[in-house]
Amino acid sequence: MFFEEFEQERRFHQLWNSVRIERPVRTSLFTFGESVLPYYLVLGARTEGATVSIRKGEIRIARPMIITPDSFHPEFQNFFDDDDEGMVEFLLARSAAFSNLKLSNTTGQSRIVTESVEEAVAKLNRQLDDDDEDQVAVLSSPAKLSGVAVLKYASERVMNSAPDNVTELRERGFLG
Repeated sequence: MFFEEFEQERRFHQLWNSVRIERPVRTSLFTFGESVLPYYLVLGARTEGATVSIRKGEIRIARPMIITPDSFHPEFQNFFDDDDEGMVEFLLARSAAFSNLKLSNTTGQSRIVTESVEEAVAKLNRQLDDDDEDQVAVLSSPAKLSGVAVLKYASERVMNSAPDNVTELRERGFLG
């Protein structure tokens, strides 16, 4: 039993560390209501010699206005389509950071590019810099781990926003 848990944790870290947030967004999520997190995801080639693809998407993170037993557990929609990635959802659903949150992911069509992952990321970064865009993230991952990449981005935004959200709750008198 103990070794099985260790193996699951090792596999989780392996998956988690194989995806990258190439261009993070630094603003906090809304304390109340819904936050929208647009992103580009650069997916590595599925097979040797295949092309890299880019997919545009957005994550919507909603916090319930009233916490009930029904809204206590997190909800993940459209993050995973691979059995391997179900383990990540299983582990993160038990994390306090995601309690009460509803996370929904929507994506557009992938477009095929001939560059490497690194070249595609650099091109997207230049494009976003030229557009003075600081609210769109760039993520990269192996093709089969797209859900893990999007989940990692959402989880980092939730955790990085927590101090600002707690401060806002105190300022509004919700916390002692």
